[in-house]
Amino acid sequence: MSSRVFLPSGAMRTTDWTTMPDGRVRCDVCPRECKLHEGQRGLCFVRAAEGGEVVLTTWGRSSGFCVDPIEKKPLNHFLPGTPVLSFGTAGCNLSCQFCQNHDISKSRQFDTLADQARPETIAAAALELGCRSVAFTYNDPVIFYEYAIDVAEACHAVGVKTVAVTAGSMSPGPREAFFRHVDAANVDLKAFTEDFYRKVTRSELAPVLETLEYIRHETETWLEITTLLIPGENDSPGEVEALCRWVVDRLGPDVPLHFSAFHPDFRMLDTPATPHATLAMARRIALEQGVRHAYVGNVHDLGRQSSYCRQCGERVIGRDHYELSSWRLDAAGGCLSCGEPLPGVFDGAPGRWGRKRQPVRLAEFDRARPQTEPAISPKDSVVKRKAAKLSDQ
Repeated sequence: MSSRVFLPSGAMRTTDWTTMPDGRVRCDVCPRECKLHEGQRGLCFVRAAEGGEVVLTTWGRSSGFCVDPIEKKPLNHFLPGTPVLSFGTAGCNLSCQFCQNHDISKSRQFDTLADQARPETIAAAALELGCRSVAFTYNDPVIFYEYAIDVAEACHAVGVKTVAVTAGSMSPGPREAFFRHVDAANVDLKAFTEDFYRKVTRSELAPVLETLEYIRHETETWLEITTLLIPGENDSPGEVEALCRWVVDRLGPDVPLHFSAFHPDFRMLDTPATPHATLAMARRIALEQGVRHAYVGNVHDLGRQSSYCRQCGERVIGRDHYELSSWRLDAAGGCLSCGEPLPGVFDGAPGRWGRKRQPVRLAEFDRARPQTEPAISPKDSVVKRKAAKLSDQ
């Protein structure tokens, strides 16, 4: 973080950009490659052209903090049962028509960023709150990846791990830099057709698949995948089968795959919620295609949300809607019945956080704040109202 340079405007200088022959600057963080005239912002809204370069305008500012169960990310094989301190900023580099955090991800108002959030303060808050990890979520960390790296370094310095919840649409250079600092990731594989990505998210599928393969084969980051099944859009048996087959062939059978229920939101209010039977169908197809750990999400379903030993079939983690109900693993993550290890990151006994969600005022943990400086923006009420509805989808 010591190398970060800030302009008088408060924006942070970045390095992932190129000057174009016509004088515009091209942002090179994601495949969208926005080409900007002076004063313009990219589609993400948080990266802008200023002084002939691309700057990040949201370093150190957050749209709110909550302590969540790690299973909500969703991560079922990473420190189960433990609390994670979750936060996001504003903006997004996708335009999903179903976005469940659209008031943050599509925000064009900086009053959304009501919480000042120094990396060291975030790490200190995680420690004091008993969180084993900090998650970059609610909006995509791709667009604020330098800030996320700074937070990750501060967290790792005090023994706190980091989690990225991302759509995975990222260019190779920034992708390599970012995932060197991430301990676990859930990548939102939104569908398995380019048509869906173009029509519903205004982005592309291919870069996401590249990110998935990079994480799985080139990093130490623990990887899980989520697909939100939207009726009539990406929930056909054929598409689910193709997605699962690709996961097994290109990533391996031990990468957990989550199928989550859609509920109407943003610009898809007329689309019905996902039937429970569709989730069950998708999980059945996944298991038939060789995925060893397939789950359903956003519903109550003990049988399909629990984890099972791939060797003897023992239910090794009972789980229902983010809460653990049983535990049959040893300290290293091995099945107590047959000793077969469950793939993932395990560290002794499971946590006991349960389903609780706890909004957090980060200013209360900022020991370095001068006594005369306001503890939090006057718009703190904005954060409090939004914290209750923040989603990782």
